[in-house]
Amino acid sequence: MTARGFDRTFALLFTVMLAIAAGNTALQSVLPALGRSLGVADSAVAAVFSVSALLWVVAAPYWANRSDRYGHRAMVLLGVAGFTLSLLLCGLFLVLGINGVLAPVATFIAFILARMIYGIFGAAAPPAVQALVAGRTSRDERTRALTLIASAFGLGTILGPALAPYLVLGDLWPGGPEIGLAGPAFFAALFGLIILVAVLRLLPQDESHTHGGAVGYPSIGGQGTGASVTATVGDQSQRVGFFDKRIRAWIIVGLVIGHAQAMTGQAIGFLVIDRLGVSPMDALQPTGLVLMMGAGAALLAQWGLIPLLDLKPRALVIVGVAVGALGCVATGSATSLYGIATGYALASLGFGFARPGFTAGSSLAVGAEGQGSVAGKVTSINGAAFVLGPSIGVGLYELWRPLPYLAAAAGLACLLGYAWFSLRPSSPATGASPAR
Repeated sequence: MTARGFDRTFALLFTVMLAIAAGNTALQSVLPALGRSLGVADSAVAAVFSVSALLWVVAAPYWANRSDRYGHRAMVLLGVAGFTLSLLLCGLFLVLGINGVLAPVATFIAFILARMIYGIFGAAAPPAVQALVAGRTSRDERTRALTLIASAFGLGTILGPALAPYLVLGDLWPGGPEIGLAGPAFFAALFGLIILVAVLRLLPQDESHTHGGAVGYPSIGGQGTGASVTATVGDQSQRVGFFDKRIRAWIIVGLVIGHAQAMTGQAIGFLVIDRLGVSPMDALQPTGLVLMMGAGAALLAQWGLIPLLDLKPRALVIVGVAVGALGCVATGSATSLYGIATGYALASLGFGFARPGFTAGSSLAVGAEGQGSVAGKVTSINGAAFVLGPSIGVGLYELWRPLPYLAAAAGLACLLGYAWFSLRPSSPATGASPAR
């Protein structure tokens, strides 16, 4: 393939990753407002994405291991088609609910079923994308190219919530059915259809036998950590278990950090509505602003501050956990948009330090032969946090609004002491990229 041909393929694959992340987070950002508009319990809203995340966590390794058998191009097509169909059905079911054709409970049951398609089939594309990039780059170029392609997920977590408020539509025609909060789903489905056609026409067949690592669930607060890149390029010759004493402490750290981030991120849309005392529709732009600031702060840590400060993984975790705990307290106690946005950005900055520290520390705890296996474990831990974390966070929120943020802060405070005494110092973590 010529350099120009590869550049076109690379741009297309980057767009695939960007769309899958942006479409999901755009929908996440408007769902609290949608649930409140339909009169659905907040915990039911959280369940929508918990189910989707669970299926993604299970399906991602399955598709990653079968990408060679079915062909990387076919897996990209399957993932984009699943993404597009899921978002289209989500939009249709939401329109039926908004216009009173379906009862609120029936709307959300149908919505969950549509989201299951995303969780099962959307997970097929990212490992295949990584395998395609790995098969078209030299060993020296591979890590850099994969890091760049995977950074599309991080960019998508910013673009999705930022664009979502502007995609909310009125009536389909004067006096016709209202589209309303289903607009982001339809726009994402349209974008997915365009990408699907582009992949069919422009993505060449691939005969390489490269392997792509499973990628974590793209979610609000779920910026990447570099694990999927390591899983793709790392040595897989030694299997390392979750309870291996070399990584046990790091696994505990990753579980607590991930759940704290998932709990606080999924409740933020409800917090904006209730603290500002505005209608669900009026909360869309403030919610998008808060989420965008949080994602930007996390990416600032990963792309800017970590390489600049050159901290070791243990130090990244300790600093990140401390900053994250302060941010959670600030968010939970805030009563204004400025306070919520500042607190959430501070918490996200802390998580932006801590999660790459967890990834790098786990990797450095084993030898070269175990790098690929450990990276797979890290991806699983990161994904698992978004299975239970959202439901736990929103469930606590229903009991008392500041509770998920104070509970996360308390957990992080306990983790700070555990990390101080249990984690071993290791090499600098400048290799902890913002990829997934």
